[in-house]
Amino acid sequence: WRFQGLPTARISSSNGRGHHTRLHVYFLYGMCGMPDLEGRQRFDGGALMTDTQLEGVAPEVVEPAKKDWRAGRPQIQPEIMTERGAEIFRLRVAYKKDDRLAFLGHLELIGTIERCVRRAQLPFRVGNGFAKRMGVQFSQALPVGASSEAEYFDLKLTEYVDPDEALERLLSATPPALAPFAASYVDRSLPALEAWLNAAHWRCDILGEGLRSDALRWGFEDLLAKKELTYMRGDKQKVVNLETTFAGYKISESSSETCISFELDTLQDPRAALRPAVLIYEAQRIAAQAGVDGLQGIDSLKVCRVSQAHLSENGLLVKPL
Repeated sequence: WRFQGLPTARISSSNGRGHHTRLHVYFLYGMCGMPDLEGRQRFDGGALMTDTQLEGVAPEVVEPAKKDWRAGRPQIQPEIMTERGAEIFRLRVAYKKDDRLAFLGHLELIGTIERCVRRAQLPFRVGNGFAKRMGVQFSQALPVGASSEAEYFDLKLTEYVDPDEALERLLSATPPALAPFAASYVDRSLPALEAWLNAAHWRCDILGEGLRSDALRWGFEDLLAKKELTYMRGDKQKVVNLETTFAGYKISESSSETCISFELDTLQDPRAALRPAVLIYEAQRIAAQAGVDGLQGIDSLKVCRVSQAHLSENGLLVKPL
C-alpha cells in the first residue's frame, strides 16, 4: 500500500487537562480491485497490473456487517417472570465485624463481602447498569475504628436458595472476623437497607487515667442543652441536630478511674450522623473549657455497634430479620 497525498479524517479527544489525542484515519486504496488515484485498476494486493482506464464501472460497495455493541459485554442473568414481573429473592444476612477489623474501611468491607458471595456460589443478581455490579445493599457504614455485633446486607438472588443452606455456604466462604450468623428472606418492596435501619444501640468504653463518670454526664447534659454539635470532618463543617439523633444514654455503675463504660442510643438523620467518638471528644472539650476535671486523661476508645433496628412511625422498634 502507498499513500499519495490522500485526505485524512482526524478525530480529537481531550482528557480534561489540555492533552489531546489525535487519530489519523487514512483512506487506503489498492486492495480488492479498488482503483488508484489515476483510475487504474489494482489487483493482487495492490500491485499495478494494467493501465486500462475504467469505463464508468464503479467498484462494488459492500455494506459492513453491523456488530451488536452488547456482544463484548456480560449478559444479564435470566430472571423468573411472574405476574408481578421478574422474580427476585431478597436475602438478608446478619454478620459481625470483629475488633481486629475495626479499622477496615467500608469500601474494603464491601469488596470483601462481594468476594465471599462469589466464593459461596450463590445465584446473585447482576444489575442492569453499564458496570454490571452485584445486587447487594449494606446497612449504614460504621465509623472507622468501631466494631459491630450486628451488621446486615441484602443480597438479591435470581433463584430460591434455602436460608439455612445459603448461610452455611456464606459461613464456609467468609473469614471468621466477618462471620455471618443469621439469614432470612424479606419483602423485596422494603426501602433500601441503609435508609430503613434508622436506630442503633452502641456500647462504648473510655480508657485512660483519672476518669470520672460524673464529668462525662455533665458534658452530655451540656450538649443536650445546646441541641447542636458542631465539628470539623476534614475541611467540611458538620452540624448534628442532637434533638433528632441523640436518643439516650446510660453510664455503667462499674465505671472506674481507668475505664468509663456506657451505652448510647442514636437515631439516623439524613443531614449528619451522630458518631459516638465525636460525641465523647466534644464532651471532653467543653468540660475542659468549663474547668470540669475527669475527662482530660482519655487515652483511647472502644466503640461497638450492638444492634440496629427500624423505628416505625408509631414508635415501635422493628428487628431487621
